[in-house]
Amino acid sequence: MAAMAKPTTRVLAVLDLLQSHGRMSGPELARRVGVDVRTLRRYIVMLEDLGIPLTTERGRHGAYMLVAGFRLPPMMFTNDEAVALSVGMVAARGLGLAEAAPAVESVQAKLARVMPDGLKRHVRAIADTVKVDLLPASGTPGSNAALITLTGAAQAQRRVSMGYDSAAGAHTEREFDPYGLAWRAGAWYAVGMCHLRHGLRSFRLDRVGEVRLLDRPFRRPSGFDALDQLQRSIATIPHAHAIEVLLHADLPTARKAFSLAFGLLEPVPGGVLLRTGADDLAWFARQLAGLPFGFEIHAPAALRTELARCATRLRELAHARRR
Repeated sequence: MAAMAKPTTRVLAVLDLLQSHGRMSGPELARRVGVDVRTLRRYIVMLEDLGIPLTTERGRHGAYMLVAGFRLPPMMFTNDEAVALSVGMVAARGLGLAEAAPAVESVQAKLARVMPDGLKRHVRAIADTVKVDLLPASGTPGSNAALITLTGAAQAQRRVSMGYDSAAGAHTEREFDPYGLAWRAGAWYAVGMCHLRHGLRSFRLDRVGEVRLLDRPFRRPSGFDALDQLQRSIATIPHAHAIEVLLHADLPTARKAFSLAFGLLEPVPGGVLLRTGADDLAWFARQLAGLPFGFEIHAPAALRTELARCATRLRELAHARRR
């Protein structure tokens, strides 16, 4: 066996050889892995630290073997990999997947069967103590069938035919090129080219009916970002009031104050122009009042009036005395 580049790869190779041959001498193991006997002993200690049960025969012709009955699990995880999987499963509970709770419990049980005791304790601790702040799912699909079919179609760049029910309950059938999927504000969306409306559209998965894969390829635009497109489409939904505000800040600072879902941000001379909309100007005035930098209201004039009212109220509260 040719010498391997990474110690981790060599350690796993030692385990694989012991699994395959049952019993091997130290010199033979070292030769097959491409290291000296002293380094091999260090690898054996590393395997024991991972919870792999080994038996060592002492002496000049000593050998190593796995404890009788032990079988190498189909998957081996490092601490970092186990943490990533565990936190991911915690998050999955809040991501609006059909039957998420029993699916997560099943996955955790399967992982526990193939993990050493140390990693198993880490996984259990994360599941019991870690919480992820996600918005509650506002629409959970009845099954994951649409999610599975659409993600497969997006990867293969193949068109689908699907049924869709609007928020008002109107049913339509359409052909759709799924460019990607995104999770936002408690719901899953498929984003892509709708051939019924002849434009980019976003569809909530809990309103999607049967999805059928068609034998029609499409080409996804280079660099397409499904979440970015979804946020832009939501930010530009018509509201009662169109708003333009010049923010006296650079783009990174403006983005910290306003997410893309809040509106569109465009660098201009003197700062960043925020274009958005709102049905409640008083609410938007309160958002502006909390900014840590200056701004100028371009439109509408009524927003200036609401901001003045907000300032008056804050002034009164600041000078109010305790009764």
